[in-house]
Amino acid sequence: MARHDDTDSEFDPTGERERSVGEGLFDETMSPGSAFAHLYRGEIHRMKFWRERLDRTTNWAVTIMAAVLTWAFSSSDRPHYIILVGVAAVTMFLVIEARRYRGYDIWRSRVRLLQENVFANALDPSSGVVDPRWRRELSQDYRRPVAKITWEEAIAHRLRRIYLPLLSLLLLAWLLRVVVLTPDAEWPASAAIGAIPGALVTAAVVLFYAALAVVAFRPRRWRAMGELRRQNVGAWEDED
Repeated sequence: MARHDDTDSEFDPTGERERSVGEGLFDETMSPGSAFAHLYRGEIHRMKFWRERLDRTTNWAVTIMAAVLTWAFSSSDRPHYIILVGVAAVTMFLVIEARRYRGYDIWRSRVRLLQENVFANALDPSSGVVDPRWRRELSQDYRRPVAKITWEEAIAHRLRRIYLPLLSLLLLAWLLRVVVLTPDAEWPASAAIGAIPGALVTAAVVLFYAALAVVAFRPRRWRAMGELRRQNVGAWEDED
C-alpha cells in the first residue's frame, strides 16, 4: 500500500504562504541580479529562436522565387503565368512569416520592456523608467501571453523589410515577359491565361499590388517594440 505524505493534504494553493511564493524574488534582499539574469537570458533565447524561424521562411521564399524566374526565362515558350504562381507562393510565405512575426514580437516586447525599465535605469537612474507600470504589465503577460500587434501590422512589417522588394521583382519579371518577350501577341492580350482575357488578368495583378502598397504604407500607429524605423544615425557620444 502506497504511503501518503501528510504534507500533501495540507497544501492549499489559495493559502497565504502559497500565494506569497516568489513575491520578493526580484527585491534587493533576494539577489535580483541572478534572477533577472536567468529571466533575461530565457527571453533572449526565445526571441532568437523565433527570429531564426523568420529567416527560414524568408530563405524559402527567395529560393522559390529564384527557381520560378530561372524556369520562366529558360525558354521563350514558357508560359508567363508561372511567374504569377511564384507571386502566389511568395505571398503564402508572407502570410506564414507574418504569423511567426507576431510570435516573435511577444518575446521581443518582453526583452525591450526589461531593457528600457531595468537595465537602462540601472545604467543611468537619472532618466527614470520608461513605463512605471512595467512590473505589472510583465506579470500579466506571463500569466496570459497575448499578441501585441495585429495581423495587418505584422504583414506591413514583413512587406517593408523583405517581401515588397521580392514581389516587386516578380512583377517586373512578369511585365517583361508579357510586354517585351511575347512577340506573337500584343499586351494586354499577351497576358491572357487560357480563356481569361489579358485585360482581366492585368487588372487583377494591379489590384493585388495596390492592396500590398496600401497595407505597407498607409499611416498607422506602430505598436511593435524595438523596430528600427528611424532614419537618423546616433553616435556613442555625450549630447550635453
